[in-house]
Amino acid sequence: MKKIIISGVLGRMGQVLQRAIQNDPGLVIVAGIDAHPEKALPGQIDFPLYQSATELATEFADTADVVIDFSHHSVVPELLNVCVEKNLPVVVATTGLDEDTKGMLAVAAQVIPVFVSANMSLGINVLLKALQAISPALEPDFNIEIIEKHHNQKKDAPSGTALLLADGINDSLTKPKTYVYGRHGLELSNPLDEMGIHAVRGGTIPGEHTVLYAGPDEIIELTHTALSRDIFANGALKAALFLAKQPPGLYAMADLLDAKETN
Repeated sequence: MKKIIISGVLGRMGQVLQRAIQNDPGLVIVAGIDAHPEKALPGQIDFPLYQSATELATEFADTADVVIDFSHHSVVPELLNVCVEKNLPVVVATTGLDEDTKGMLAVAAQVIPVFVSANMSLGINVLLKALQAISPALEPDFNIEIIEKHHNQKKDAPSGTALLLADGINDSLTKPKTYVYGRHGLELSNPLDEMGIHAVRGGTIPGEHTVLYAGPDEIIELTHTALSRDIFANGALKAALFLAKQPPGLYAMADLLDAKETN
């Protein structure tokens, strides 16, 4: 039985994660963290709920195998400090992390296992591997553009996943491209050394990402569509089970996919 702590347990993804864990007899939630515990409905949770990671560190007497974080970027530094203090492996699925927090991830990974990904979908990360395989051959002649679509409640733009894909493509190129966030103006040249990243927000779209390669007289499009948030919860749980077996270090979806290929 793997014991899990959820950070951001009352948020959209936290609730999806709760349901996924409750449907797996090999998993149990032993505690939750949420900045707004007053949002919990009567009978909604059957585990201790804490308002912050610091409060959990002070009051939580049980043990856990791993923490899964779907919270807000502002609380991740505090969570990392507590995980290091309590020697808890942590899966960070929260997006919008600033450079200081990203630096903290690397420091924490010297002490505990840390798994971080801007998107927990296995499909997105397989798509990323495909993009890295084809982009070098298309680099000399094709414009590359990314279009991402999300629901109208999403706060950050572009999405963390769009940046994950863009960074992954750039890592595979001879000369990384300059990001252009949307395009406007009357005298645009749209050179090959730019990569346009475009954000659409509306309705209840769970998430759609298209990478478009436009060359002379031909177009290639690769699209991933999230039909529900369950895919992110399932990916996070796979990451948590993988991470619980690892030594201290910084891990990503590529490590999980590589482990699946060797098993």
